[in-house]
Amino acid sequence: MTLPIITNKIGVIVDSFQVGVKEGLLKAQQVGADGVQMYAVHGELDPANLSAAARKEWKAYIDGLGLDISALVGDLGGHGFQDPAQNREKIDKSKRIMELGMELGTNIITTHIGIVPSDKNGRVYETMHMACEELARFAKDMNGYFAIETGPETSAHLKSFLDGLGTKGVAVNFDPANMVMVTGDDPVQGVYMLKDYIVHTHAKDGLKLGPIDPRDVYGDYGYEVTLDHEQIAVMAESGSAFREVPLGEGGVDWPAYLKALQEISYTGYLTIEREVGTNPEADISKAVQFLKGFRA
Repeated sequence: MTLPIITNKIGVIVDSFQVGVKEGLLKAQQVGADGVQMYAVHGELDPANLSAAARKEWKAYIDGLGLDISALVGDLGGHGFQDPAQNREKIDKSKRIMELGMELGTNIITTHIGIVPSDKNGRVYETMHMACEELARFAKDMNGYFAIETGPETSAHLKSFLDGLGTKGVAVNFDPANMVMVTGDDPVQGVYMLKDYIVHTHAKDGLKLGPIDPRDVYGDYGYEVTLDHEQIAVMAESGSAFREVPLGEGGVDWPAYLKALQEISYTGYLTIEREVGTNPEADISKAVQFLKGFRA
């Protein structure tokens, strides 16, 4: 295959540097990223903690570094939007994160909504559908997107769920490594399947080492196993079922994957995520250079 020549901007998840937001932004600039994605669910960028003046200060600081914001992370954990008792609070917070994103210069909020059940007539499916319908309407009214990260289910099943929402305010944050590591779904075919919904991507790589139930990674409403972000990272670094590895060293066929993104006319960010490893800065720097290798 002739290597694709990409024009996509390259982003970095600031939190992957594990040094705090401001220092992470500086490191993103230093490794040559065009933009950044940042967590906005707690800590320094929790909308509840930011005054109007503080929001302007953050925007000015990021602009001063010459960085764009590719998206904000709005993943609120737990079982996503599967639990009706928690959904009102989670939906409202998601809306506040969307408003913050708009003020900082991005209209994309990435999130996990929980594993989409196979039973379309079940209560959990209905609960998730209702929550996403409300979020989709809110996003559409703001010309924005809540982008579901791929991984917990196949691309075909996710597309079926999205098709039922009636608007593209809830879209897709495409993570090829999650598909490789957990469901074993083909990211290249996934791009074509979800082509109408992809608004953001994560650049990550991984290997599938053995069978695994997606519920053991992402949790599920009523399922006993519930892992937090750090526990999932440990699983990805030393578990027996899958392994996250540096970009270009895993099961993602990058030439074919990037070519597929070109063919669906995706022009958005390739945002590097590194959730494991003892030297994330070195891994991220190599990942930036790996992706720049596909530029003319």
